[in-house]
Amino acid sequence: MVTVAETDTGGNGKPQDLPVDQLKDAVKELGQALMVRTLMKASGQVEGLTQRLTDAADGGAGVGGKMAATGVKKIAEGESPVKAGLSAGLTGAKEKVKSAVGAGGDGKEEGKGKGKGGPKVVNIIEEFDVALPRRVAYDQWTQFADFPSFTKKVESVEQESDEKINWRAQIFLSHRSWESTIIEQVPDERIVWKSKGAKGYVDGAVTFHELAPNLTRILIVAEYHPDGFFEKTANLWRAQGRRLRLDFKHIKRHMMTQTLLEQAETEGWRGEIRDGEVVKTHEDALQEEEKAKEEEKGQEEDKAPEDEKGQGEEKAREEQHGEEEQEGEEDKEGQEADAKEKAGSSA
Repeated sequence: MVTVAETDTGGNGKPQDLPVDQLKDAVKELGQALMVRTLMKASGQVEGLTQRLTDAADGGAGVGGKMAATGVKKIAEGESPVKAGLSAGLTGAKEKVKSAVGAGGDGKEEGKGKGKGGPKVVNIIEEFDVALPRRVAYDQWTQFADFPSFTKKVESVEQESDEKINWRAQIFLSHRSWESTIIEQVPDERIVWKSKGAKGYVDGAVTFHELAPNLTRILIVAEYHPDGFFEKTANLWRAQGRRLRLDFKHIKRHMMTQTLLEQAETEGWRGEIRDGEVVKTHEDALQEEEKAKEEEKGQEEDKAPEDEKGQGEEKAREEQHGEEEQEGEEDKEGQEADAKEKAGSSA
């Protein structure tokens, strides 16, 4: 058996030092060469795989195919596996959202509920009671231009005409504008409107119900129609519905604080709208109210003399009745006196 010491002792009985560092460098260079060759070979395979996955995704391979295509493409472009995985995950999330809300293809028709998987309209039904007369509550509601001052997300309200109102509000993280047309408005009873907007709008109705002379119930039915990718995405978490409900609470708070203390100063629009057209202006309505008040006052004045006359006649009758009773008593007393005199004479 040959040992290292026997092979080469260098004349001093000790083994000579082996070229370990040179061996390490040679192994390292060999490894790098093999890695380069492997990567060069894999590069062509990755490119081919990327193309196949892209074609499959375009051909309807689904969310998984699109995720894989994105990940492989990013690796081929030199991205790290971590970054490529994040890109693939984002692609998958986006595709799932599109699938859920119908943002792809004919998205506008689906947004109106005409396509499969289209977003549903957000329905909000709220009611609350305020310690106000029905007229005061209604008048406060018709002051649309005041809404930005006591709501949180209504940014501006411009009354273009009696029946047309331009709104701008923040919905979730976006800002939206829409135009509302009042279809029907009956003083102290109801307001019904329809809207149109490029990226979401609100239709609805509000009605006013008297529970007591100083207690009114307000019933709101609103429909939020989301449109556009961002709006439909927010619709998944019902952000619009929560936003509207919160603003309704702000309206109630304002009525129960400011309006309650300023009832005499609260003036509303008293006109009437039917089928989207003004059939009675605010001025005409005020004139009719003033005329009705004057007629009522005149009737009260006409009724007052009659009441006084009736009271006078009743008083006269009472006086006459009293006189008759007095005369009757006097006659009775006289008769008794005559009877006593006759009795005395007989005795």
